[in-house]
This record gives sequence, C-alpha cells and structure tokens, in this order.
Amino acid sequence: MANDLYLPIEFHNGEITNEEGCPLPYLPTLMDISPTCFIPYPDAARNQKSLKQGWESADQSIRSYSHGSLYDDGGGWNGRSNSMNSFLGLKLEDHTWRFNAQRYLAVEAMMEEDAAAAMVVDVGAKEVLEEGSDDGMKLVHQLITCAKVVAFQDKSHASALLSELRSTALVFGTSFQRVASCFVQGLSDRLSLIQPLSVGGCSEKTMAGSSTPEKEEAFRLFYETCPQIQFGQFVANAAILEAFEGESSVHVLDLLGMNLGSSQGQQWRSLMHSLANRAGQRPSSLQITGVGTASECLKVKDIIDELELYAKTLGMNFQFSMVEKNIENLHHEDINLLEGEALVVNSILQLHCVVKESRGALNSVLQKIRELSPKAVVLVEQDASHNGPFFLGRFMEALHYYSAIFDSLDAMLPKYDTRRAKMEQFYFGEEIKNIMSCEGSARVERHQRLDQWCRRMSRAGFQPAPMEMITEAKQWLEKVKPCEGYTVVEEKGCLVLGWKSTPIIAASCWKCS
Repeated sequence: MANDLYLPIEFHNGEITNEEGCPLPYLPTLMDISPTCFIPYPDAARNQKSLKQGWESADQSIRSYSHGSLYDDGGGWNGRSNSMNSFLGLKLEDHTWRFNAQRYLAVEAMMEEDAAAAMVVDVGAKEVLEEGSDDGMKLVHQLITCAKVVAFQDKSHASALLSELRSTALVFGTSFQRVASCFVQGLSDRLSLIQPLSVGGCSEKTMAGSSTPEKEEAFRLFYETCPQIQFGQFVANAAILEAFEGESSVHVLDLLGMNLGSSQGQQWRSLMHSLANRAGQRPSSLQITGVGTASECLKVKDIIDELELYAKTLGMNFQFSMVEKNIENLHHEDINLLEGEALVVNSILQLHCVVKESRGALNSVLQKIRELSPKAVVLVEQDASHNGPFFLGRFMEALHYYSAIFDSLDAMLPKYDTRRAKMEQFYFGEEIKNIMSCEGSARVERHQRLDQWCRRMSRAGFQPAPMEMITEAKQWLEKVKPCEGYTVVEEKGCLVLGWKSTPIIAASCWKCS
C-alpha cells in the first residue's frame, strides 16, 4: 500500500506535521512544481522509479480534472505563466493547502488503484475473479473511483457514481459486494458533510456512538460467532494470571467499552475459575474496577450480581467497583487501590478511541496508567492502519481490512443468514462509516498497526513483556475452531490473530520501565 511507503502528513495551525504531531520539512505550494512533497522512508528507495511515474500520472490527473479551473486557463498546462497570473488574483490562503492535498491524493490514489486487484486476491475474495471477473473487478474500480471523486469533493460526479454503486453493492451478495455496500454508505455520509472550499472541506459529524438495540444485538452475535474478542480475552487472562503469580491480593483495572459490557462477564468468570483452581497459593481477594461512562457502567451492573454469586461458590473474596468516568478523565484517586494489592490494567479494543490527531490525549491516559504502577498492562487492539491523515489512505486500508473480515464471515455463515447481515450492517458497518465519514473528535475508530502501538507504549515509559504462549494460543484456536482460515502468529513477543494473510487483532503485554 502507498501509505506504508510514506510518512503520514497533516496540517496543524498552519504547520505541516506527521500523525505524531512532529513538524515536517517545508512542503511546496502551487508555484513549486518540482515533485518533492512526499517524504519516502529510507527503505523505499527502490520505489523511486514508480514514484516518478506516479507524479507524471498525478500531474496529468490534476490537469484532466481541472478543465477551466484555477489550474488551467484554457491554454493547457503549457500555459503555466498565464494560469499563475490568474491564480494570484484569488485568495491564496484559501487554496494553497487544497492544491498540496490534491497532489498527495492524486499520487496516492494512482498507486493504490494499481494495487486494487492484488488486494482483492490477497484477502481471499475469490468470487471477484470467479463469479464474473469483469463484474467483480468493475465493482472494485468503481468503488475506488468513487472514493477519489469524494476526496476531490466533486458532489455531482460522486452522487452519480454512488447511485450506480447502490445497484451492484448488495447486502446479500458476495463478500465483496457486501463490504462495498457498507463503504457506499460511508462515502454517501461523507459526501453529505462536504462544505464549500472557503469553509474548509468536510465538517465534523456528530459522533454516532450511541448504543441501539440493533447495535447491541449485532455485537452479541459478533462476540458469539467470531473469535476476535474471545481471543483477546483468552490471551489477556493468561497474561493476568502470570502477573498475579504468588500474589495474595489482586486487582484488575478494566477499561470498559461501549459494547464490551456483557462479554466482560465471560472473561472475569474464566479468570476467577483459573485463580481459584491454580496450583499453589491462591489469592485471598480479587477486586475488579471498571472504568467507563454512565451508560457503559450500567451494562456491567447487570452482571455484577452474577459474578458475586459465582465468587461465593468458589470461596473467593470478590469485589467489583465502578468508576463512572471517561478514560481520559481518570485520576489516581478514583481507583481504590489497597496497600499490597497487585494491579493489572486490562484494555480490550478501547485505547484506539483515545487516539486523536495529536498524540497528547493518548499520552495523558498512558501516563495516568503508569502512575498507578501496574504489574502489567494488557493491550488488545485491531491491527490495522485506519488513522492516517488522508482520507484516501484510510479508505484503502479499511477496504483491505474489512474485506478480509467479510470474507471470514462468508466462510462461517450461510449466504442468506440474517445473523451475518446484522453483524455486517450494524457492527462492522458502523465502524466503516465512522472511519469514512467522520473527522475530528467524531472519528473514534482510529485503529493503528501493532508496531505503532509498540512505539507509543515505549515512548510512554512501558517496556514489552513477551507473551510466550504461542502454543497455547494455537491450541485455543484449534479448540474454538470457528472455521478454516484463521491463524495465530507471534510477532515481536505479541500475538496476532489473522484471517489468511491479513492481521486482524493483536494482543500485547507491557510493564513499567
């Protein structure tokens, strides 16, 4: 993917930065035609030839896209001086950033479109090649073309493409048709938020994070059908048990999620059973503290009584406490940490919601966690790159990732199974729409690659605690046996669950440096 070769770039208060908030070298404006805007990684030298070709194609793309616009006064690109004279009469500050962004997007889109066919084969969407190759590839390219047009904010052209896509992107079609239906909705939502150029592109969409009965049922089906969260909980419990070895009083700080409430009961029942039946000394007490908003905590309250009854049957001294706060507002004094208690922090699919355009918010949360001096921090997150600054880059990364997930659902459930439709439309579809249509604080599905999480954790003062349980993880997967195609691999001391060649979710364990 093109995004793997170039540093992500973003504009902050007139300064050009990468996604970590670090200033980058000067980037040229319209009058600097030399193609030096991209910053290759050191190991990307082999791609310079294709990059040069990309710039030539990108310049041609911008010329063809801009008939009669401020880039061409009718005399073609060779009439550059005349175009410049016309351009200087406009508000330079309103358009310079837009031109640079278009140049980035044009090159990025060209390189990504060339990789579209390879992406479809890679995720296993064989029906694109088998069930009418022309129709399948046409849908892929139509979807990518539509995303590029939406990125260029051409509302009339994009609306026409979306109308055509809706007739072929079917909710009960092939796996790629189904994933395309979710992206069509996301592109449509983004298009509806486009503002005039003078306003500054896309407006922020109100965060669509509120829970509904449909979303809750979709998550329940996802938890019961797919191995992702169960894998994360299994690996997390193994890391927690190792951290609690030899401890008499143990405490788990659980960063609750909007959807994880009901499923957390399964994780904690399993942990309690393992603690009660472990060889040697068992803990005399277990305290679990859940942190979340009022609505998130309300869901967990339904299972507290059940856990307390289960603890009594095990003869375990158990306490469950709630902290009704957003993770970002958590303070040391909110946690009832007793003297001598061994603390472990458990975060499953939560910290990516704290990631913002700058790294300040996440760093603040990680520093607060570090101040608690936990014996371990267990981190389970989607292993995907959905937080890039450019829309087209996020689009292609998300298309690759969710195509793999929809392909796995294709292998697990029959074609017309309503359970699959509910998961795809009300769980994964909601994630896709958030990635595609939301910006600013409204975009909460900011998934990152495992190596990005490793860098963030290291910078926050944590060091990796290798998970030496690849054999147990593979045995667990064989026992669960959702279907053929899921894999578990060890990567730099972390465990990654994937579908065929695509990483899906990664689990890691960290200790204070």
